Amino acid sequence: MISKTLVLILLAAGISAAQAQPYTSGNDTGGMIVWTPENERLAFAAAGAHCAAYGKLSRITSVYRQYGHYIGFACAFPRGYVLREREFAIRTKG
Repeated sequence: MISKTLVLILLAAGISAAQAQPYTSGNDTGGMIVWTPENERLAFAAAGAHCAAYGKLSRITSVYRQYGHYIGFACAFPRGYVLREREFAIRTKG
C-alpha cells in the first residue's frame, strides 16, 4: 500500500513540474524565441530575462505568427551607458 502511494505521489509531482517554458537561444547581442501563441505572451519576459543576464535591456524586433517561425529580440545597453573600455581607449588616444 505504501509503495502504491509513493508511486502516485512521485507521478503527480512529475506531472505538475512539467510546465511549458519558452525556448530561448541567443547571445549577448540578442536571440530568438520559438513562436507559439503561449510564447508570444511570454516573449517580453523571456527576452528581458535573457538580456538581463548580460546587464542589458531587451527589445522585440520581429514576430512572425506562424508555427516554425521565431520571435526575434535584440539586447542593448541603456541610453547614456558608457563602456569603461571605450572610455579608457579615448583617454589614452587624447
